[in-house]
Amino acid sequence: MSRTWERKVRKNTNQINKARKKHGASQIGTSSKPKVDRFTGRNYIFPIVLILLISMYTVFVTTDPSFEPTSMFWVTIGCYIFLALIFFLRRPYISIGKDYIQTRKMTGDKQLHVSNIKGISVQNGAVVIMQQKGANWVFSRLLNRYPTDEIGSRLQDFAKTHNLPFEQK
Repeated sequence: MSRTWERKVRKNTNQINKARKKHGASQIGTSSKPKVDRFTGRNYIFPIVLILLISMYTVFVTTDPSFEPTSMFWVTIGCYIFLALIFFLRRPYISIGKDYIQTRKMTGDKQLHVSNIKGISVQNGAVVIMQQKGANWVFSRLLNRYPTDEIGSRLQDFAKTHNLPFEQK
């Protein structure tokens, strides 16, 4: 009985919110999401390396006198260019939430909670988050075009809130 009641309440709330939205009124029953600051960068070094590798491959293979282009040759070139495009368009980010820091690594999105952070170091053009276990997370203006000044000021507030060691160089 409880689930059907919850479904009815949710359905009615959605209907009322749609009507209120049409009239420009604020919605009811919606919980506001916690504030998360998200800073994005741009990955350009790895795509350039992929394009250079496929260029070298193409030059070396086509200079062979016995070379005859096959469809697999063109598929290989196309796949490498497509992979470079994916890495260029898939922007790296750092999200700073209430009690965690999240970023995208090669294996997917990773989240680091306050209890796993040893300290935070901000340098000119780079931000380093030191973990209790594992490698440090480095966010660089040179490699990934992160806005390190904005990230550093937000992380300083984060460190002050959670009593984490913060070092400004």
